[in-house]
Amino acid sequence: MQEIKCPHCGKVFQVDESGYAGIVQQVRDNEFHKELERREAELREKTDASVKIARMEQEKISAEEIQRKDNRIAEMDKEIEALKAKLRGAETETRLAVTEAISEKEKELAEKALSITELEGKLESKAAESELREKSLKDQYESAIKMKDEQIEYYKDFKARQSTKMVGESLEQHCQNQFNQIRMTAFPKAYFEKDNDARTGSKGDFIFRESSDDGTEFISIMFEMKNEMDETATKHKNEDFFKELDKDRREKNCEYAVLVTLLEADNDLYNNGIVDVSYKYEKMYVIRPQFFIPMITLLRNAALNSLKYQRELQVVKNQQLDILHFEENMNTFKTAFAKNYDLASRKFEDAINEIDKSIRQLEKVKEALTSSERNLRLANDKAQDLSIKKLTKNAPSVKEMFDELDK
Repeated sequence: MQEIKCPHCGKVFQVDESGYAGIVQQVRDNEFHKELERREAELREKTDASVKIARMEQEKISAEEIQRKDNRIAEMDKEIEALKAKLRGAETETRLAVTEAISEKEKELAEKALSITELEGKLESKAAESELREKSLKDQYESAIKMKDEQIEYYKDFKARQSTKMVGESLEQHCQNQFNQIRMTAFPKAYFEKDNDARTGSKGDFIFRESSDDGTEFISIMFEMKNEMDETATKHKNEDFFKELDKDRREKNCEYAVLVTLLEADNDLYNNGIVDVSYKYEKMYVIRPQFFIPMITLLRNAALNSLKYQRELQVVKNQQLDILHFEENMNTFKTAFAKNYDLASRKFEDAINEIDKSIRQLEKVKEALTSSERNLRLANDKAQDLSIKKLTKNAPSVKEMFDELDK
């Protein structure tokens, strides 16, 4: 992140690299315009001053030369007048000499007049040359001023030469050709293809993806190309396509969304460089076609710089995931152990209860056996105490029989 301090309020705020690049681009464009206007004004002043000085020098030279010629002509007139005076005092001989002298002087005057004409022609030629040089310099600076507008005019002409049906496809083909021209040198491992998946009901135009050598995808861009004829009755705005483009980006799992547009050709907001519209839709940019390759390069280089941090973050995430799995396994073990412990505890309690019941039953059996033993002892005692006399006490016939047997 870059820190920028406001020169008015002194507040320091941060912008990311893409925002910083956009600000730098805007500042450069503004500085270029200001520098161009300043140099054009300086050139105009220098040119006007040069032309003025040249004209003054030419006028001065012309005036001096004409003055010299006028002085010479005046001297010659004086000589002619002197000769005429001599001629008036002479006859045929002097008349002939005067005629020859006049002829020579007239010839000399004609030559001088021709020289003046040539000089004036040279002065005019120099003035024309100065004007030509001034025009050449102006043309150079006018060409520099028009350089920025040439591409816009090119795309306007590009649109004008297309049919309504072919307009959108032409811009897509143009961007695809631009990318394919540098694909093997700049993006040899990148994926850049048409988005043909319309299962969700809509699709973008192109998807750009690139991964590192280990297969980690570090950049993905959803592109939408929009164009229309200048004669089209219904004029679209770039904002009309933001919502659908954001939807396509999310459905196709792309990180960035870029609208490449020739709409609103007179809107300075879109003509001055890359426009960040993430204040409305996350990670979305609007560009003119001339910024198509620079936009990919800018986002890709920023993503490459952050790839190292993404890998470190992934390692931390994996570690956190391992800890989470460990905690889940521990909780699962605790739950299962508690369930088994509770089941075993209940079984153990049931077993103890059964043992208690058995003990109580054995106690009853013990009491019954003890009671039986006492009865048996009494019976035994009674059996030991039993005699024939007692048995035959009330049975005289049986007693007689035993008596007989004893005898």
